[in-house]
Parts: sequence; C-alpha cells; structure tokens
Amino acid sequence: MARSSRKTDTIAAARRPEVRLPPLVPYDGVGLEPDGDYDGVRFEGTDLSDESGPGARFMDCALEGCALDRTELIRARFIDSVLTGVRGVGTDLSGASLREVEVVDARLGGVQLHGAVLERVHVRGGKIDYLNLRKARLKDVVFEGCVLAEPDFGDAQLVRVEFRDCVLKRADFSSVRMESVDLRTAAELDIARGVERLAGAVISPVQLMELAPAFAAQIGVRVEA
Repeated sequence: MARSSRKTDTIAAARRPEVRLPPLVPYDGVGLEPDGDYDGVRFEGTDLSDESGPGARFMDCALEGCALDRTELIRARFIDSVLTGVRGVGTDLSGASLREVEVVDARLGGVQLHGAVLERVHVRGGKIDYLNLRKARLKDVVFEGCVLAEPDFGDAQLVRVEFRDCVLKRADFSSVRMESVDLRTAAELDIARGVERLAGAVISPVQLMELAPAFAAQIGVRVEA
C-alpha cells in the first residue's frame, strides 16, 4: 500500500523582519540616558561614542551612519528599527534584545552581544569583527552578504538561522545548540572550534568535503595516503 505522504528533508526558513518605519523626528538630545525611551526617532550621523544608555528602548527608530565606539547599551531594546552604516569598536549590547530589526552595512568590531536575544533580525552587508554572541538566543536571524571575522557563538541557541553569501572566518561554535540552521550558501565556512556541534544544521556537499579533516580529527580518525 502506497503511503499518502512522505517525509521531506526541507529545512525551516527564517522569518525575516518586516520593518515599516513611521514618519520620524530628528534626534535633538545631548546624549543617551539610562532607561531612555526613544520612539520614532531618527539618529542621523550622530556620534554616540562613549555614551551610556543601559536599559534604553528604541522603538520605530532609524540609526544612520552613527558612531558607536564604546557605546554602552547593556540590556537595551531595539524594536521595529533599522541600523544603517553604523560603525564603532567595543559597542556593549550585552543582554540586549533585538526584535524586528534590520542591520545594514555595519562596520563594527568587538561587539558584545553576550546573552542577548535576537528575533527576526536581518544583518545585511558590512563587516563585524570579533562578534560575541556567547549564550545568546537567535531565532529567525539571517546573515546575508556580510563578513563575520572570528564570531563567537559559544553556548548560544540558534533556531532558524541562515548564513547567505556570508563569510564566516574562524567561527567558534563551542557548545552551541542548533535547530534548522542553514549554512549551505555561506560564501566561506571556516570553523575554528565546535565542528562537532553542527547537529541541527544543514551544509552543502562541497562544505562537507572541506570540513572532512575537522570531522575526522574530532572522532580520532587518521587520514593518510
């Protein structure tokens, strides 16, 4: 008797954010405030270096060409917002929450997103060095056309995460938990640690061949001609 249905091997796709910003008012403040509430604000070319706004909330906001060097935004919340061309080193977003957010052409280094929650986030273009996502939770996140140099996903949880035309250099997946993670179209997949934690991810046949030495080393197999 023929089965009426059959099992499919398709992987669940990430749900992308659909940000529609309302008319925005220009930011005219003198600096970020702890637990500040920013609703419908456009930060255009604003220098937020060394500013401190722990617990701040950004809703329906646009940050365009802003400097974020050493900006402290611990436990900040970004909701229905777009960050375009932001740049900086040492931005601290530990424990932050990003929901329905687009990050476009960012140039960042040493960003701290330790313990953060990212849901429906699209990171497109740009380059981020030493991205710290340890113990973070990512759900419906797409990294597209960007370069991630030495990203740290240690002990993070990834659900429906896609790496599309994205370069991953020396990625750390130590103790990561994955579900429906799509690595097939990554432009470069270089895993420094945690190759044994790829259960729950899908890779291409070419990537499998490239990672074969790492898989063999993990299970103690010697490959000799």
